[in-house]
Amino acid sequence: MQALTGAMIAKLYGRIDETGSDSLVIDVNGVGYLVQASARTLAALGKVDDFATVFTEMLVSETDQRLIGFASRDERDWFRLLIGVQGVGAKVALAILSALEADDLARAIGGGDSAMVARANGVGPKLASRIVNELKDKVGALAGLGGGAKLMASGAGGGGHASDAVSALTGLGFKPGEAQGAVALALEELGSEATLDALVRLALKRAAR
Repeated sequence: MQALTGAMIAKLYGRIDETGSDSLVIDVNGVGYLVQASARTLAALGKVDDFATVFTEMLVSETDQRLIGFASRDERDWFRLLIGVQGVGAKVALAILSALEADDLARAIGGGDSAMVARANGVGPKLASRIVNELKDKVGALAGLGGGAKLMASGAGGGGHASDAVSALTGLGFKPGEAQGAVALALEELGSEATLDALVRLALKRAAR
């Protein structure tokens, strides 16, 4: 059975107690959380005894529960997109995020450059092509994935409300690409400090044009 994702633990702040090749233990008020992470995240978070904020995604299956950690919301949102592609599990998604920065991944998908995605360990040409093809619409692939489209990929704009606004529109029946494009236009007009309510209202107007 494919692992389900959850947000029971969305963020941790504490002291890095241990680090490994693909994980770390973060001590939060005496409780040690084992968190799997990409090499890029591990490097960004720091070394043992440093204090760090880790954004997390919980993967739950019938036989396992795991916390996956990220240095930014951007990386976590990319992880969520990646594991939504058939054949991409947590291990492959983390390998991709270790090999490519978010900007590079956005450019690769926007430009249809599957060879760049295939640089990651465990990603063959066929899977790389599937990732590019499936995510191109989901991230609102505008020219070069710049501006608003890139914002949709990261989910980091609008004070963190962009992805929530997209979810609201898709819940109302809009296709992902339509929702992301409308939210991108709303963000450009309202700015990054827009409230979720204002963002959704304006995005609905833009989507209705």
